[in-house]
Amino acid sequence: MAKAAESSGDPGTTTPRPLMRDLKAVGKKFMHVLYPRKSNTLLRDWDLWGPLILCVTLALMLQRSSVDSEKDGGPQFAEVFVIVWFGAVTITLNSKLLGGNISFFQSLCVLGYCILPLTVAMLVCRLVLLAEPGPVNFMVRLFVVIVMFAWSIVASTAFLADSQPPNRKALAIYPVFLFYFVISWMILTFTPQ
Repeated sequence: MAKAAESSGDPGTTTPRPLMRDLKAVGKKFMHVLYPRKSNTLLRDWDLWGPLILCVTLALMLQRSSVDSEKDGGPQFAEVFVIVWFGAVTITLNSKLLGGNISFFQSLCVLGYCILPLTVAMLVCRLVLLAEPGPVNFMVRLFVVIVMFAWSIVASTAFLADSQPPNRKALAIYPVFLFYFVISWMILTFTPQ
């Protein structure tokens, strides 16, 4: 028995370290969002690490840098964080009330991971905003945000659509559309100070 306990601490064992195991799981879920297909992997092995990372990243990128202490009218970190998590919780409760057969945390996981395209859109918009502002700049940002908004909708519905009763799918998808629309609007209207 003592020998088995010794061998489990051996650096030559094949068990992955917990941090690497979690990072690989988060990476696999990001790949499921990038290539959306009907799969239960994202639902079966849910976690909230990826959504937390994406939410914090998005909130940090939406943060405006103001030199003075006056409020500049833009979303603050806590506001973005609350909008994302409150929206995801509201959609999850709506899904459960409509008779969906998905757990609370599975739904939060899917909605959070499907923010990945919008986080990429925010990164692209920040880079485009480094150039001179103008109509072309806005059109590029609009195109990127629309494409990534559609990608988020398609990815989330690929995972969530089968968990709803057939006659209530539209009622479950509409709040998802609104949720990603609000986030997309915040990204599109962002202007650094």
